[in-house]
Amino acid sequence: MVSPVQSQVKGVEHAPIPDSAKKIFTPEALGFIATLHRTFEARRQELLAARNVRQARIDNGELPDFLPETKHIREDPVWQGAKPAPGLEDRRVEITGPTTRKMIINALNSNVYTYMSDFEDSSAPTWANMVDGQVNLYDAVRRDISLTQSDGKTYKLNSDRSKMQKKDYPTLIVRPRGWHLDESHFLVDGKPISGGLFDFGLYFFHNAKEAVRQGFGPYFYLPKMESHLEARLWNDVFKVAQDWIGLPRGTIRGTVLIETILAVFEMDEIIYELREHSSGLNCGRWDYIFSYVKKLRNHKEFVLPERDDVTMKVPFMNAYVQLLIKTCHKRGVHAMGGMAAQIPVKNDEAANKKAMENVYQDKLREVTAGHDGTWVAHPALAEIAINVFNQHMSTPNQIYKRREEVNIGARELLNPYIPGGKITETGIRKNLYIGLGYMEAWLKGLGCVPINFLMEDAATAEVSRSQLNQWVKHGVTTAEGKTVTKDYVLGLLKQEVEKLKKSAPAGNKYEEAGKFLAPEITNEKFSDFLTSLLYPSIKVNKGLQKL
Repeated sequence: MVSPVQSQVKGVEHAPIPDSAKKIFTPEALGFIATLHRTFEARRQELLAARNVRQARIDNGELPDFLPETKHIREDPVWQGAKPAPGLEDRRVEITGPTTRKMIINALNSNVYTYMSDFEDSSAPTWANMVDGQVNLYDAVRRDISLTQSDGKTYKLNSDRSKMQKKDYPTLIVRPRGWHLDESHFLVDGKPISGGLFDFGLYFFHNAKEAVRQGFGPYFYLPKMESHLEARLWNDVFKVAQDWIGLPRGTIRGTVLIETILAVFEMDEIIYELREHSSGLNCGRWDYIFSYVKKLRNHKEFVLPERDDVTMKVPFMNAYVQLLIKTCHKRGVHAMGGMAAQIPVKNDEAANKKAMENVYQDKLREVTAGHDGTWVAHPALAEIAINVFNQHMSTPNQIYKRREEVNIGARELLNPYIPGGKITETGIRKNLYIGLGYMEAWLKGLGCVPINFLMEDAATAEVSRSQLNQWVKHGVTTAEGKTVTKDYVLGLLKQEVEKLKKSAPAGNKYEEAGKFLAPEITNEKFSDFLTSLLYPSIKVNKGLQKL
């Protein structure tokens, strides 16, 4: 049991701070994020409660649709988002990954245009991870970051970028946690601070002015939003933050991940709320599939086949992409593509060639559809993505492609029809394997794990969990003729846990992961997020919230 520390700021308590992070946890910085909490926590809780009310309405038969009360915003042809900020004009290839020191160095050395450093889905929010991430980003912004491992291997920034497509280092963008997550190691007036405000506030306070001095700025990816009112909350946070340290409003830029089925119906409104701070929208494809299943789980007509069949070309996913591009370009902001999660397949040339061809085809689909950039999870994929975008996008972006021929309505966004879609025992086992593999890693403090030559994060584990829950709930029949019941999936779960335990070193957490997963896939319960479900198991001090 680790005792909480009373800070120098009245009403603030937190877990112990290592000496390396004392430059981050200054009284001035703590006072700033405490003010953000006191100013905005009540609104955050109201918005989270509104999510539950909306879910209850959907469970009872209401389907997502465009809001009649904001029709005037969608139909107004005049208003625009902000012009691209310094360092964000050209975002043709972005790399993403956690805020670990090695990842940050490798990402900044990569042949890409921007780097999204992630406190969210690819980071398990242990106190050590969140604190180290702030230290690493502080050093990265100042270009003073290196690492020497215990084996003597050294990592440092490459000052010679003469062979790179982009001669400057990639523009740094930070993704804080979503509104639903708390930081329970940091209390203000006895209550946990929002994880998102904690991540945003500490990074912004220490690095905003230095980032501007370096030629870019305080830029953020904003995850998991379900309404334009949640975007309005971020916009108000941005205003207060800029006023606090004396930066002009509009210096901050936020790219919103459209990764929920509800947000796709409010994309105009989300950009509108962020206007002077908007740097566009992103297709968060895996979380979007998860949200589709999660929000519509009571409706049998929206049961989806296994994950491999839910490609970006199926009707509801294609409609989502087309409408996002049209909306962004109408408002003068970037429409960013999704993640290529593949990693190189070593010692199997044929398999690696096939994987890289899939990356090529995915990026070709994105650039020809009109996306202004795309994501990769591994530096080895950057060359493929850059070559595709260079061939088909000769300008820094494609905002000029208005896509006015696109006409997407609610029916298209919800269309569950997937020709040839199937559910097999192999698909069920694959979902169990991915869910267990990711959850086991997360319980050990890792938020990003390679599984089957894909870099999996919370989003793909969520797809696996939600699909299994949906299949049991509605008693679907597999391609082999088997009814998917609670007992059936529990039997398969037990088998998968045992197989994983046999091949894993001692001290693994597969048994624990299986116990967490079992009620989630048998429809006994359905937690809002796996990260919320598992978070108490990785807290330094489980009694800290009670102070």
